[in-house]
Amino acid sequence: MEVLQLLRLLLTTAMLGLSQTVNPFVAQQTPPDPCYDESGAPRRCIPEFVNAAFGKEVQASSTCGRPPTRHCNASDPRRAHPPSYLTDLNTASNMTCWRSETLHHSPQNVTLTLSLGKKFEVVYVSLQFCSPRPESTAILKSMDYGKTWVPYQYYSSQCRKIYGKPSKATVTKQNEQEALCTDGLTDLYPLTGGLIAFSTLDGRPSAQDFDSSPVLQDWVTATDIRVVFSRPHLFRELGGSRDAGEEESATGSTPYYYAVGELQVGGRCKCNGHAARCVKDKEQKLVCDCKHNTEGPECDRCKPFHYDRPWQRATAREANECLACNCNLHARRCRFNMELFKLSGRKSGGVCLNCRHNTAGRHCHYCKEGFYRDLSKAITDRKACKACDCHPVGAAGKTCNQTTGQCPCKDGVTGLTCNRCAKGYQQSRSPVAPCIKIPAINPTSLVTSTEAPADCDSYCKPAKGNYKINMKKYCKKDYVVQVNILEMETVANWAKFTINILSVYKCRDERVKRGDNFLWIHLKDLSCKCPKIQISKKYLVMGISENSTDRPGLMADKNSLVIQWRDAWTRRLRKLQRREKKGKCVKP
Repeated sequence: MEVLQLLRLLLTTAMLGLSQTVNPFVAQQTPPDPCYDESGAPRRCIPEFVNAAFGKEVQASSTCGRPPTRHCNASDPRRAHPPSYLTDLNTASNMTCWRSETLHHSPQNVTLTLSLGKKFEVVYVSLQFCSPRPESTAILKSMDYGKTWVPYQYYSSQCRKIYGKPSKATVTKQNEQEALCTDGLTDLYPLTGGLIAFSTLDGRPSAQDFDSSPVLQDWVTATDIRVVFSRPHLFRELGGSRDAGEEESATGSTPYYYAVGELQVGGRCKCNGHAARCVKDKEQKLVCDCKHNTEGPECDRCKPFHYDRPWQRATAREANECLACNCNLHARRCRFNMELFKLSGRKSGGVCLNCRHNTAGRHCHYCKEGFYRDLSKAITDRKACKACDCHPVGAAGKTCNQTTGQCPCKDGVTGLTCNRCAKGYQQSRSPVAPCIKIPAINPTSLVTSTEAPADCDSYCKPAKGNYKINMKKYCKKDYVVQVNILEMETVANWAKFTINILSVYKCRDERVKRGDNFLWIHLKDLSCKCPKIQISKKYLVMGISENSTDRPGLMADKNSLVIQWRDAWTRRLRKLQRREKKGKCVKP
């Protein structure tokens, strides 16, 4: 029977997919990290197969010698049978045994409880007896460090009576996570050295595809193992027969007790395929040495910022490493979104949180409102996004095109930041419409050819060469101003220009002030282009005031000086202005 059980354990280990076949006659080259192949690609890795009970403390509900008796005395090593003997190093020549107190009443329960200190994937639980095997034994497990317990396996000659289970049950995929009861290991013999060996996966249908069976993965997981002996074998003398009806007390001179030489729990530290070993942490607790960007006692979650796909257990076909979120170096935190993961074809579900450097989006892959991409820099650059800097008056908003940086301009406004008037428009003083359309009017077209003098050259004065600005001309004029021509309309035989007076260098008329005003020119003068006027241009105007009430504003004629403005004149005109104040002008 023991040989069959050991064979089953070997088969179980193979079905788990946790063992690696090693040919002792072939030199093996161990890679630097078992969790990665020679090219650095991640692969499933598992801790070594161990006896998880070795050296661990076992709590026994009954121990011979506590209190001391004539059969057991804790102060005498030859008569001591502590629970530590269950998990020490046992050999054929040195078999130390734990022993319970002598049982005076039957049935009597005795419990052995072993804490593994961490979740393990248990392959088998075995008990090597120094006494006859109990008639009824239950093996239980805990997955929460002893808070709750579930049965693993029952052994009894009376399965239904003792445990309410049939002795022969068929295991299917529907009940493969249920404890079974068997009467196959309940014989009295051998009187010593008998073995109970429970295989967690033997006979379980899904064991052939363990990687795809969360049910069995959960079934083999345990943090604690408990063994409950319920019924010893009752007999009157060594070699005698068991009296099945004798249940209340044992008669005769032979003492009754449970004695176990070795408790083994074969398995691997549970790391879900993401660690090749378990180590002690700072608190001396056993934890997995996690790889594949995982963390946790069992490598059971992804490390921070590695949430681009959901955590999964590693399999023989796929390591299922946790992937970092793609945030283009602009975020330190992210979260997982299952809907986005599904929409991406189950490739990417990470969502970046708190994008920095003026970026936005799921991957911090575009610029936030008020900024645009600087295409001369990579998206991962800290300065990949530039401020729009839209003009506060010319722009219709603060948000620009995130690719080109073009701000939304008001009508008639142009420029990347909307900082100038478009062609065909001129600046106004209104913040609502900072640029207004220039009227498509040719002043000379308003005057018919019959209205123009026959000889404009002899009609227009001053003669050529008299456009120079000197003190004499400056003193003769009533006003000297710089104006911007905005628009024009005709009133009778006059052209009425709307102007904006930009600078006043001389003024003998209270009507001449900076700001909007009018300039009157007779159509006859305009038809001969004396003076010559163009819309949206700046001019220097030097003329005589006219006190006509029906034409408010300034007047220019063929004798006035109306010439296109040059910035170099500012300094000369200020000089003439100062000389006038010193009395240099002769009064007419």
